[in-house]
Amino acid sequence: MLRRIIFGGVLLGLIAATAAFWLLWASPGPKAGPHHIIVEEGSSLAKVAAVLIAKGAVPGTATTYRGMARIFGSSDPIQAGEFEIPKGMGGGAVLDLLQHGRPVVRLVTIPEGMPAILVQEKLAAIPELTGRAPLPAEGSVLPNSYDWQRGETRAAVLNRMTDAMAKELDALWARRKFYCLVNSKAEAVTLASIVEKETGKPSERRTVAGVYCNRLRIGMKLDADPTVIYPITKGKPLGRRIKRSELNAITGYNTYREAGLPAGPIANPGRASIAAVLDPAPTKALYFVADGTGGHVFADTLAEHQANVRKWYAIRRARGEM
Repeated sequence: MLRRIIFGGVLLGLIAATAAFWLLWASPGPKAGPHHIIVEEGSSLAKVAAVLIAKGAVPGTATTYRGMARIFGSSDPIQAGEFEIPKGMGGGAVLDLLQHGRPVVRLVTIPEGMPAILVQEKLAAIPELTGRAPLPAEGSVLPNSYDWQRGETRAAVLNRMTDAMAKELDALWARRKFYCLVNSKAEAVTLASIVEKETGKPSERRTVAGVYCNRLRIGMKLDADPTVIYPITKGKPLGRRIKRSELNAITGYNTYREAGLPAGPIANPGRASIAAVLDPAPTKALYFVADGTGGHVFADTLAEHQANVRKWYAIRRARGEM
């Protein structure tokens, strides 16, 4: 009889201890939250537990939390990354979040036509990233939105951007047409960067590409204003009209002075502009000028073009721009 009483007492004690332990495991930490934590690559449960306790995100001590995790939790590894622990989340749910939840996703957007120097500046301006911001090769970044995590290196984020461009360029090059005289992927990116800078109207990209392909085919100079500006500002806005001396300068990029493609890209072109160069519109046009609505009017002959230029100048004079 005594043995039964002792056994029952021990059993009730174990049940009570287990219940208390479980309640502690299911309870939130002493500080309401939400809490932001960063888990470094390869962090142990002990290290993470210490961080959670220090922030007040889970109850008990680091030792008791580790013990509860071993008894009640999964043995799956903890992920690296930045996590947001919601207000009132219990200790067990916190462990599950760190093991199986999604880290906080942050995005940096590179718009079409952004030059390399501005990509570098954009990465450098994100304080949560680490390390120096490398200057990418012009034309090597695919414009898009890219995720990054707090504490990640700027070089790692940039690598994702350049890897995406290499992959996209390979895919587009494999489907290229042969209407345009670009002999390599590098030349395609160079011409696409000019197309990107010359029109912001998606419906015009293939026609603008067609004009430049026609000019390349007959050895006519491209006469693209952005190629004059690039050596001066590295792609940043000029903020004034181009000077006559700049139009006459030999820089390796100035397509008013030198026939053919410039020495390299003048920006990071988007997928659509690269695709336009590799499959340009079938057109006889050799000229285009702004039409006053954000687009351009195209012409096959110099006489037609000159008439279109006069119309454009009349629009500018009416706006007080000349």
